[in-house]
Amino acid sequence: MNATEVNISRDHVRKLLAAASPDAAMVYLYVSCGNPIEGAEQVLKMGAGRIGCAVATLRQLGLWEEPKRVVIPAGERPNYTENDVFEAMDQDFDFRILYGEVQRLLGKSLNTEELKILLGFTRYLGFTPDVISVLVNYCRDRQRQKGLNRAPSLRMIEKEAYAWAEKGIDSLEEAAAYIQNQNQYNTRMAHIKHLLQIRGRRLTAAEERYAYQWSEMGFDDETILMAYERTCINTGGLKWPYMNSILKRWHDAGLHTADQVRAGDSKAQPKSERRDLSPDELEAIRRMMEEEEHGIQH
Repeated sequence: MNATEVNISRDHVRKLLAAASPDAAMVYLYVSCGNPIEGAEQVLKMGAGRIGCAVATLRQLGLWEEPKRVVIPAGERPNYTENDVFEAMDQDFDFRILYGEVQRLLGKSLNTEELKILLGFTRYLGFTPDVISVLVNYCRDRQRQKGLNRAPSLRMIEKEAYAWAEKGIDSLEEAAAYIQNQNQYNTRMAHIKHLLQIRGRRLTAAEERYAYQWSEMGFDDETILMAYERTCINTGGLKWPYMNSILKRWHDAGLHTADQVRAGDSKAQPKSERRDLSPDELEAIRRMMEEEEHGIQH
């Protein structure tokens, strides 16, 4: 962790004190010292859930600056020729080694068009052979996780390469941190699928956004299950917007564990464990559900 002086404005201090979140304050100071958020778990000794909840709090306070992305316009991508490829193969020893390594990883020979793409990774994006090997491995493993036995195409790998470049991932350390975060994310999504008894399909993009928000808010499994059960009781099944409204209300009230929710229910409703939603709340949720279903169909 970098040791340096940090100047914090009075406004930021006031917001952090008002939030009364030690985790958010620790993460704020950690990143303010110039440290990457990817290393926060190890340095601050916090789990991914606590880190995510702290970041969510900082976002709400307006104290979280999203990582800057390097935008690479598609129109500016180079158009390499066969001569460029032949020259690289003849004069660039590292490129010849990379060519053999990528063929080995993909289990196939690369044609000239694919070699042009590979050349762009080194000359245009500035990736080292080691980073490219990690990239290809990552794409190959992701195919296997999807249950696909075929190797990814160079076009698929190219799309991921430009995504890495836009995120500023161009070193082994940054690639390793990114892959670790992605693996944790995928594991969490798979776990939430299991909790919600979703089988035989992948989560939609909208569903993943909900699940990711809940993880960032810091809810444990039992609390998510409580929200799921209440959703099924009140709506007859899994309605994501409805369930999200329950968890968001708990998050706003600072209730993130099952015990906290039970205590909050008992305190707010001494005679009844369940609070019926108001007509306005039900109407708002009905509209969200209609919009969500419309979005998934399209």
